[in-house]
Amino acid sequence: MNEGMHVEEIFAKNVFTLGKMKQTLPKEVYKEVKNVIDRGGELSMTAANVIAKVIKDWAIENGATHYTHWFQPLTGITAEKHDAFVTHPDEMGNMITEFSGKELIKGEPDASSFPSGGLRATFEARGYTVWDITSPVFLKEASTGKVLCIPTAFCSYTGEALDKKTPLLRSMEAVSKQSVRLLKLFGNTSVKKVTPSVGAEQEYFLVDETLYKQRPDLMFSGRTLFGAPAPKGQEMDDHYFGVIRERVGAFMKDLNEELWKLGVTAKTQHNEVAPAQHELAPIYETANIAVDHNQIVMETMKRVAIHHGMRCLLHEKPYAGVNGSGKHDNWSLTTDKGKNLLDPGLTPNENVQFLLVLACILKAVDSYAPLLRQSAADVGNDHRLGADEAPPAIISVFLGEQLEDVVKQLVETGAATSLKEGGKLETGVSTLPDTEKDATDRNRTSPFAFTGNKFEFRMVGSSDSIADPNTVLNAIVAEAFCEAADRLEGVEDFELAVHDLIKEYMTKHQRIIFNGNGYSDEWVKEAERRGLPNIKSTIEAAAVLTDDATVALFEKFGIFTRVELASREEIIYETYAKTINIEALTMIDMAGKQIIPAVVRYAKTLADTVNAMKEAGFEAETEKALLSETSKRLTRMKEALDELIRVEKEARKITDEKEKAFYYKDSVKPVMDDLRLPADELEMMVDKELWPLPTYGELMFEV
Repeated sequence: MNEGMHVEEIFAKNVFTLGKMKQTLPKEVYKEVKNVIDRGGELSMTAANVIAKVIKDWAIENGATHYTHWFQPLTGITAEKHDAFVTHPDEMGNMITEFSGKELIKGEPDASSFPSGGLRATFEARGYTVWDITSPVFLKEASTGKVLCIPTAFCSYTGEALDKKTPLLRSMEAVSKQSVRLLKLFGNTSVKKVTPSVGAEQEYFLVDETLYKQRPDLMFSGRTLFGAPAPKGQEMDDHYFGVIRERVGAFMKDLNEELWKLGVTAKTQHNEVAPAQHELAPIYETANIAVDHNQIVMETMKRVAIHHGMRCLLHEKPYAGVNGSGKHDNWSLTTDKGKNLLDPGLTPNENVQFLLVLACILKAVDSYAPLLRQSAADVGNDHRLGADEAPPAIISVFLGEQLEDVVKQLVETGAATSLKEGGKLETGVSTLPDTEKDATDRNRTSPFAFTGNKFEFRMVGSSDSIADPNTVLNAIVAEAFCEAADRLEGVEDFELAVHDLIKEYMTKHQRIIFNGNGYSDEWVKEAERRGLPNIKSTIEAAAVLTDDATVALFEKFGIFTRVELASREEIIYETYAKTINIEALTMIDMAGKQIIPAVVRYAKTLADTVNAMKEAGFEAETEKALLSETSKRLTRMKEALDELIRVEKEARKITDEKEKAFYYKDSVKPVMDDLRLPADELEMMVDKELWPLPTYGELMFEV
């Protein structure tokens, strides 16, 4: 950003916003666009052609030469194929640029080269991308130049969703429809649409690029597969919210500017708990735009980091022994009149509409806890959940003291006649004002926490798309709203019926409420007593996708078919096995070619020293002890390496994807741990000049 230039001047500079549409499109065309965005439907081809020309002219005026249908396949990241605006030269040899409404609306990428879980065979290549008109097109600036990116959905030739966006959009329509039904019961007949609003806090690590390139594990798997703890980690709590280092600050400055130009409302930046760990948080947006923007955030972080001689690590656990990275997904529901359905008001105990919404959400989370847990599951996240640094793998809901007391009153007496107040915060300093306290504290150990006017789903991994958790949240809440509306529509005494339903839901599902320490062993036992599921790994969570209740839920609202769900379960097993396979092969390569040879050289140095000292007439007891300890660990490491080579070969023989995934979890991962332990111990012993890898101290503190 040039000196003197303000954020307002660059914000959304590279986005063809609704405002730019209104300025450049004919009134009737703009009206048609707005109507489709607000109410659904299809654009006429006449309007599409007009829009395409206006967008093309804007893109070319701003330096673009190519366009792409930008979509989100089941890899969890984005995909793009660039096509130039150019067409055949005219008879005079002048280049003509064209971009039609058809090209804007639909593309045809190869569908067989993306994960499909069996939905597409190798020879079945045709797939379609379709413009998501509710998410604005934008210009991406990179080494390829400026490219016009058109956010799209992606489906197969036979109509199945092959992406993250299509089910999300379906779920948004479902929760909107059921929310409107619920609101009409309270006399809110003017509301036509309810939109999920989402804000995703993004955690990440930065590492010096030179050091990164010396770590094959970081390059191939995104995390360190070997590494002894640094003398200092996060024990002093001095990194969290600490002064941002100059190099990191320069990165953040450029990152913000790039994101602002792309219309991403990057607002908060700070140091996180672990050394070299940081966070960026945006302002809330419509769910599908928030999903698009979070992908843009992750892509931009990686690109900008390289410009500053660093690499951005989005793996959930790049370093052992310090906090990993998550992504808090803040979710709420907002009407087209601007009313937040999760705003309790000043007297939530008397706000019947809010209490019904709350009761329905408690019902949804309790009834579909395994599905919600699955939506945040991936290989990297298995290193975090339940590890005293992230929420436990047990789903529970934090309401805070005030709302928990309201629920308790409703359950026990049928009425909430009192309300806990926050009171005053007295600092004891005469020059500091006393301030109003919130009515409740916060709880960082809760997976699903109410934080004033939204729910914060804290389990999502830092590298994950937030499409999956928001699709699930929308779907399960839509189901709860639907059941409530079915029960309440047409009743004679609505006031009595809604009161009884709130009490019924809160009584039946109060087991999901927990305001205590989610990290404690006592909570694990208490959760088991309550009957709450504790699903500890990604592949153990996967089977819920094809559970009859899950299939019925998604098919009821047209979000997924059974076939689409089965494909996603298959992809989870396949991805898990491939990820652990890559990590195992990387460990084999590093151990055999780097670490063991370095330790052998060190052992030879010790042996030569022992012999030299004996010849000089000394006992060399210390040197012999060091040589003995080194030799023992080297032997253990070689044995573990041989075993890892063996089990990895066995794993590759397994053809069933689910069986293979569980073999990698139960048989390969433990051997990987066996190999790492002596290697990390040797790192603490071997001469620094001989050790072949940058250490944790260098990786985390030389940024």
